[in-house]
Amino acid sequence: MSLAAWHWGGAPVTPPRAVLVHGLASTSRLWDGVAADLVAEGATVSALDLRGHGESDAPESGYDTETAADDVIAALEALVSAPVVLAGQSWGGNVALQVAARAPRLVSGLVLVDGGWIDLQRSFATWDSALDALTPPSIDGMPADEFRHVVSTSLAGFPEGALEAAASVVRVRADGTIERRLPIGRHLQILRSLWEDDPSEWYSQVTCPVTLVPAVADGTVPEPVLLAEAALSDVRLHPQVGAHHDVHLQRPAEIATEIRSLLP
Repeated sequence: MSLAAWHWGGAPVTPPRAVLVHGLASTSRLWDGVAADLVAEGATVSALDLRGHGESDAPESGYDTETAADDVIAALEALVSAPVVLAGQSWGGNVALQVAARAPRLVSGLVLVDGGWIDLQRSFATWDSALDALTPPSIDGMPADEFRHVVSTSLAGFPEGALEAAASVVRVRADGTIERRLPIGRHLQILRSLWEDDPSEWYSQVTCPVTLVPAVADGTVPEPVLLAEAALSDVRLHPQVGAHHDVHLQRPAEIATEIRSLLP
């Protein structure tokens, strides 16, 4: 099992100083703007496609947070020559949190972008209620042009290139229709792990500096973020007010600034 890794700023000849991890049913392409901003300031950057996502291998099993963290640890061991700043968004934040806790030798700093504190049991008392609320719609077979139009309506005000990045979550078939890169069945396996896992179990094991970057509607920081802030030993809280959940796609310069602040 290997993860596809995308490199900017001289990598892989020059090992990356920052490594970026996307969220559930997403791809590394949503980090393009962040990576470009970091490279413009001289950093070397890599972004990973998690198993079953983007251009990575898609085995039949292993669609859970713990296995995703195993995959990232293996990828870092192959990619880096010194500890890196690891950034994760949404589910990727939960994955990155486990990596930092389990393999501190590989991580010098951690940036959690609207994720890392996701514990679905706080919102859903039963798995069935989570399943009812969070099962994604079936879009396989939708014409590609229709899909792009639907996505574009949700990206008003986003930077140039955001639509192409967001559209990377599907493949376009020969007949012009789309299919999910991550099938719904595997999506739900990952959701189940987000419902079963408690990220707070990992906070005390993280020894590196951590920046929490929640997307908040009105400046009110959600309780799970405050709990993470209280439990982590070296932490900064920098909310993005009025931001979309995909804040790394919406505000790449701001997220790059958070990552850059932890670079050696």
